[in-house]
Amino acid sequence: MIRYLLRRGLFLVVSLVIASVVLFLLLRVLPGDPANALVAVGATDEQIEAAREQVGSNLPLLQQFTTWIASVASGDLGTSFVSGLSVGDEVAARLRVTLPLTLIAFLVAVVIAVPCGYIAATRARTWYGAALNAVAQLGIAVPVFWLGMILIVIFALNLRILPAGGFPLGGWADAPTALTSLVLPIATVAIIMSASLIRYVRSAVLDVAGSDFVRTARAMGSSFGLAMWRHGLRSAAVPVVAVMGMELASTLLGAVVIEQVFALPGLGSLLVTGIAEHDYPVIQGVLVISTLAVLVIGFAADIAQRIIDPRLRDRLSEASA
Repeated sequence: MIRYLLRRGLFLVVSLVIASVVLFLLLRVLPGDPANALVAVGATDEQIEAAREQVGSNLPLLQQFTTWIASVASGDLGTSFVSGLSVGDEVAARLRVTLPLTLIAFLVAVVIAVPCGYIAATRARTWYGAALNAVAQLGIAVPVFWLGMILIVIFALNLRILPAGGFPLGGWADAPTALTSLVLPIATVAIIMSASLIRYVRSAVLDVAGSDFVRTARAMGSSFGLAMWRHGLRSAAVPVVAVMGMELASTLLGAVVIEQVFALPGLGSLLVTGIAEHDYPVIQGVLVISTLAVLVIGFAADIAQRIIDPRLRDRLSEASA
């Protein structure tokens, strides 16, 4: 297991380096120059050249990359061309909105999806089992921005019990107001995510319910519920955990949509602003942190699968031998 963790850790580092190279090259092949963010329309050649020297875009491409990757490796994501602030500080400030939004919505979705998916699988022939399945299918088809606008109309404009958007300037210093401002975004993300997870949980439970070991346990006198509890749920959890990791990663990356709908100053909105202003350090910093988060989530999901199901550890030991 330790050897596996080391291999996975090395794979994570290599993947992050490769992603950084691809990101750097893609930004450099796009039309325009990073220095354009510092000069006004109609700038002279001397002003443009001075701006290029300031941002380092006049250097050879390899030197630009090595300088940037060395800074990232030391924890320095650079300085914004537009605001002059540290990109690391800006990303950290925006993560105070994006992380609570994503993690709380994920937890709410899991709490909803696991029991509902189990009921939809084991009570498929009842009206409420069929209703859960139908609602989950409908939820998958609903765009997240559309659901967000519907919730704004209902709870902010009509009922006037929740804010339509925004985040307090003081941030989490005013925790009740900050949490209230995230209620609708969290509900929006959690509803969409839980709909998808219900389908996966239902499918995993159905697969395990028809397996040989559950049928054998029932033939030996165990009830279906007891057989699933003792033998089935762990097996069903393995594919579900993988899907949960993907859902969490996609929600983190897709935060830009929900943050635009609810006017939240999160990581997604920082990326949109950086793209609009051609602020390369901001774009690179946000994408590097997002890539790292996705890789870490995948790593954690992989480890969780092996903790849940000892058979995966046994296969790993056999492969190592």
